[in-house]
Amino acid sequence: MINIVLLEPEIPANTGNIGRTCVATGTRLHLIEPLGFSLDEKHLRRAGMDYWKDLSVSVYRDYEDFLSKNPGAKVYYATTKAHKLYTEADFEPDCYIMFGKESAGIPEELLTQHEEECIRIPMVGETRSLNLSNAAAIVLYEALRQNDFEGMKRNGSLHRLKWASDK
Repeated sequence: MINIVLLEPEIPANTGNIGRTCVATGTRLHLIEPLGFSLDEKHLRRAGMDYWKDLSVSVYRDYEDFLSKNPGAKVYYATTKAHKLYTEADFEPDCYIMFGKESAGIPEELLTQHEEECIRIPMVGETRSLNLSNAAAIVLYEALRQNDFEGMKRNGSLHRLKWASDK
């Protein structure tokens, strides 16, 4: 199972949206404190809608607590400062993809310790960054694609009508 890690997230709506995406993809969510909100905050639950109760989520005191409780974790660090594109990473089925807080990203001290695991989403011009929940979805779905969308529903059906290809 792929894991999304949010390091000190600040905006409850982003975390709620990411939580909903995690439920829809069978992904675990890891939150590293301090959080910029309470986990019972209405904005968090509104963004996650009624899916929050189905979310596999763990909360950690700090980065060291996260590392100690996930020994040997293969972590990719999503940052606008990386040399490598997210599409160039080889995501393992049980990897961790970390995103930093909205206002500052992942601290450079962590990035420089893990240069080979740092990945970025390409953007035009001087755009600072994408919305956190959008960035998490982009990278997560690439990791899921590389792992052949294991365990996920791959085709849908109409509610009232049938596709011409359905017999």
